[in-house]
Amino acid sequence: MSALAAFAAIIPIVRLTLLYGGIVIAVICAIDWAVRTRRINPFSKVARFFRGSIDPMMAPIERVIVRAGGVPSAAAWWTLVAYVVFGILLISLLGFIYGILYQIVAMAYQPSEAWRVLLSWAFDIMRLALLVRVLSSWLPISPYSKWIRWSYVLTEWMLAPLRRVIPMVGMFDISPIVAWIFLSLVERVILA
Repeated sequence: MSALAAFAAIIPIVRLTLLYGGIVIAVICAIDWAVRTRRINPFSKVARFFRGSIDPMMAPIERVIVRAGGVPSAAAWWTLVAYVVFGILLISLLGFIYGILYQIVAMAYQPSEAWRVLLSWAFDIMRLALLVRVLSSWLPISPYSKWIRWSYVLTEWMLAPLRRVIPMVGMFDISPIVAWIFLSLVERVILA
C-alpha cells in the first residue's frame, strides 16, 4: 500500500514539473518565433544563439510543418503544442496507471468485488476503442492498420446497428456518441 501512496505522491510532482517546463518552453518558443519572424534583429547574440542551439532541436517539427504546407516560422508554436499534448498524455497515463493499481489493490482486499472492477475495465476498453476509432477516422490512417484495427473489431458490432437507425447529421456520423452514452448508461445500471 505504501508503494501506491508513493506513486500517488509522484503525480503532483510530475504535474508541477510539466507546468514549469511548459512556462520555460513557452518563453523559448516566443523568442524563437520572434527571431524567425525578424522581430528580433537576426544578427544579435540572442538570434545567433537561437539559430545555432534552439532551431536544430525544432528541426524535426519544422520539417513536418513544411511537408504539410505550413510556414517554418510556425515551428516554435507547434513545438509548444507538442509539449502541451505530451504533458496532457503523460499526466493522463499516470492517472490511468494509478487507477488500475488502486483497483488491483482493492480487488486484493475485497475479492468478492472483483467482478465489478473487471466489468468496469471492459467498459473502459470499449470506450477507449470508440475514442481511438473516432480519432483515427480524422487522420489519414488505414482502419486495417495493426495499431487501429483492434478498435474497429471491438466496436463494429455496436456501431453497425446504430448507423442503420441513427441518421447522419450533415456529414457527421453521431453513432459513436450514442454508443458512448449507451455504454455509460449500461455500466451504471449493471454496477449500481
